Amino acid sequence: MNHLTLALAKGRLAIQTMELFESIGITCQEMKSKSRKLIFESEERKYRFFLSKASDVPTYVEYGAADIGVAGADTLSEENRSLYEALDLGFGKCKMVVAGLPTSLERLNRGNDIRVTTKYPNIASRYFYQKRRQTVEIIKLNGSVELGAIVGLSDVIVDLVETGDTLKANGLVVLDEICDISARLVVNRVSMKMKYEQVIDLIKRLEERIYDKSI
Repeated sequence: MNHLTLALAKGRLAIQTMELFESIGITCQEMKSKSRKLIFESEERKYRFFLSKASDVPTYVEYGAADIGVAGADTLSEENRSLYEALDLGFGKCKMVVAGLPTSLERLNRGNDIRVTTKYPNIASRYFYQKRRQTVEIIKLNGSVELGAIVGLSDVIVDLVETGDTLKANGLVVLDEICDISARLVVNRVSMKMKYEQVIDLIKRLEERIYDKSI
């Protein structure tokens, strides 16, 4: 039987993913070591794992370098790759929102010519065009997006919010919610056909575990 290769987003999402996998008996102790290896095999050698930047996970999966990937819905929506989204894993929950100074709400509702700073230009573009029918100028930032609204670079921001503490600490408020975000399991479309039994078996085992935890 061929192994399944999984691409995981580095950081907390990978840790939570492996905890879920361990709960259904899929372990990989090497990933917990300080090894400088880039690819890791599970103890039963049915699965291979590698860690990548979150935004690269959909690319690895779409092009078949990984059969399966785990990334946040924000990353998947922003990258908009041709993938099969198989399962909501139920962790990594937060919201994609429009936020700004309290005084920005009037400008947001007024219409066009709004300047937006965000790490997610594609998500922001779709939101303002499809939902609000507004023409906006979108500026991509790679660092603290909140700073854009604070220093006057933008009227509003589009970003992820988990607790809202960072917004509150900087005098910003949520002006509108775009969508809910959580970790998703995605599958390469060819792998879904060529490795169907293996992929479906993994999905079913994860579904059963997630359902048990939600009861």
